[in-house]
Amino acid sequence: MDINKVISEGKTSLGIEFGSTRIKSVLIDENGAVLAQGSFGWENRLENGIWTYDTDYITKGLQECYASLAADVREKYGADIVKIGSVGISAMMHGYLAFNSRDELLVPFRTWRNTKQEQAAAILTKEFNYNIPQRWSIAHFYQAILNKEPHVHEVSFMTTLAGYIHWKLTGKKVLGVGDASGMFPIDIKTGDYDKRMMEAFNKLAEKEGAYIDIAEILPKVLTAGEEAGVLTAEGAAFLDVSGKLCEGAVLCPPEGDAGTGMVATNSVAKRTGNISAGTSVFAMVVLERELSKVYPEIDLVTTPDGALVGMVHCNNCTSEINAWVNMFGELLNLMDCSYDTDKLYERLFESALQGDKDCGGLISYNYTSGEPVTGFEEGALLFARKADNRFNLANFMRMQLYSSLATLKLGLDLLFGEEKAEVDRMYCHGGLFKTKGVGQRIAAAAINSPVSVMETAGEGGAWGIAVLAAYVNHSKNESLGDFLSNTVFAGNTGETIEPDREDVAGFNDFIKRYREGLEIEKAAVNVL
Repeated sequence: MDINKVISEGKTSLGIEFGSTRIKSVLIDENGAVLAQGSFGWENRLENGIWTYDTDYITKGLQECYASLAADVREKYGADIVKIGSVGISAMMHGYLAFNSRDELLVPFRTWRNTKQEQAAAILTKEFNYNIPQRWSIAHFYQAILNKEPHVHEVSFMTTLAGYIHWKLTGKKVLGVGDASGMFPIDIKTGDYDKRMMEAFNKLAEKEGAYIDIAEILPKVLTAGEEAGVLTAEGAAFLDVSGKLCEGAVLCPPEGDAGTGMVATNSVAKRTGNISAGTSVFAMVVLERELSKVYPEIDLVTTPDGALVGMVHCNNCTSEINAWVNMFGELLNLMDCSYDTDKLYERLFESALQGDKDCGGLISYNYTSGEPVTGFEEGALLFARKADNRFNLANFMRMQLYSSLATLKLGLDLLFGEEKAEVDRMYCHGGLFKTKGVGQRIAAAAINSPVSVMETAGEGGAWGIAVLAAYVNHSKNESLGDFLSNTVFAGNTGETIEPDREDVAGFNDFIKRYREGLEIEKAAVNVL
């Protein structure tokens, strides 16, 4: 069908995702092909010790991102967006948005980045016998209860950023199961919040003088394919300030960035997984069974259709690599050498493949911030070597790449080693994998598993939530996994690299030094 006709007849799906530094919108056709895109750059702010985005800023970002998309449609096709078939909203997971019975925000939005919930997370983890990270919404809420914050007695509704935007567009207080699993533990058997844990939470809250029923405060849980409301007239006006967009689009359940990453890499089926590597890095594996015990290093979330997922989330990945590349760029400028930044990254990454498998004995820690997986509340950036180590550019860059995935490997070793979880293939996306074949080969060595990269992974979470929006029209006929494999990806499995035996052995040598060297990192944090 002619693209203009597709757009005019609303045979499209719109996805919008709120990332940490960018809001992105994607318009796709019924088969997942990208028709247009828009974006809005933004940053969180530290206000009164809290990392936040205020609601006016959230609204501005949403509206300008959509306007950017609409402008892209006009430029490419000479058409205005009047009608859309389906819409999906996604955002960074976790955090705390609490409202009273008059739908008024009680305290500024507390994002996942805040780490003042250590006490609450520890108590809940012990009481539930289930890992509750500080990032989770319930940890934020319980910490507010422990702190005797006045607003907790007024809380009648709590949601995530994606849930908030969805509510503004539809009037529905709902959440996709994947995003909900980062608010409160999900019972995989029922696909809803765990009743035993909700009862335990209510008792804990009561002991602190907060008489609440958490079941009435959390948003309703929905799974992929369910209709989660329609775009109201008020919602359309809220999204499109030009007034051209009509009401009536169906919305899919709002989801978190973990779920949209799974969709964008076709890794929602059991025995699949994905690694997202940028400023931070996380890996997710769709599990065949529940874990045998609680691991502080492993979060349990779900796919958008409710399957159990083991997640290892690390705060640090590529920031230290970027800092070194920038310094190498300064050197080139000093020598009056012109260069292309992308080409500099490419050459430096490629040089890493010429290094010794064990990085020549070099070691580094890329802890720009704290790293919970290894028990660091604060971090220090550290490079160390002995006089007889083989110090050259290739080993230095290989060390940087190993370091970017080292903490992730420690967590995944628990999943694959202790729990014997199995994965047929890991799909990768993010900046670490931009240079073809390099980051992918290092990742294969780190996890000792085949690693694949698909072009569609570069479209990111906005594309993933747009695909989930399109799935609403297909869910009666096939599962999400079948829809992705048969329609959206149509047999595309990407380019795969098998782990090289010598690379694996070299990474294992590095990780042994890395574990032992954590004492050096502790000293650096204490001194610096």
